[in-house]
Amino acid sequence: MPVFDHLLYVYDVSARTGSENMAFDQCLLEQARDYPVLRIYDWSEPSVSFGYFHKLNDVKDACPSGGNEPISYVRRGTGGGIVDHRFDVTYTLVVPRGHAVGQMRGSSSYHVIHDQLCEALKKLGQNVELSHDDQGGGALCFNNPVTYDLTDSAGRKVAGAGQRRTRHGLLHQGSVLCDLNASDFGQMFASHLAASHEIWLVNDNFNERVAEIDAERYASETWLNKR
Repeated sequence: MPVFDHLLYVYDVSARTGSENMAFDQCLLEQARDYPVLRIYDWSEPSVSFGYFHKLNDVKDACPSGGNEPISYVRRGTGGGIVDHRFDVTYTLVVPRGHAVGQMRGSSSYHVIHDQLCEALKKLGQNVELSHDDQGGGALCFNNPVTYDLTDSAGRKVAGAGQRRTRHGLLHQGSVLCDLNASDFGQMFASHLAASHEIWLVNDNFNERVAEIDAERYASETWLNKR
């Protein structure tokens, strides 16, 4: 059963830096209006994102950069663990505050969204299930599942997310560690989340605001080293 009546779908064909991706998501949240928005996106360089409350030095110890593939680090505005985005499919769901899901407690909204994610992945041939076993998570996002993460047949975590609530609504930033075509995944997930959806294209004003947020926050050393 779809969670939403209608949804706006953004398949972001432009691979972006970590800070640009975080700024884009914040802009979506700031401009949340009548409908939720699902965004599927990619990274222009090897990137690791980490939850707001982590210390950068701890992140670098867990995912060291070096060799032929240096890593770019970015602090998210959401919680959650450390995610290596070289191997995953990444999505964001923004839910306006006025919607029921936007007003749910964290565990409830996590459950509702991941229930639809699970069904979408099954339709794409993935053998996954919703976890009801809280193994305590950990700094590295995919080390141990928590309740309502997705796991494979061997019990390994394959999907998790971080969330943040503001006066605008709910920001849910998710990562899926499965062999997927990003476009196919996005369309399938959108069709499970909502009874109908439409493609939403960003305009120049939106892109200008993304650039402002990027420069003011996510690309700054102050934000990166906040803790």
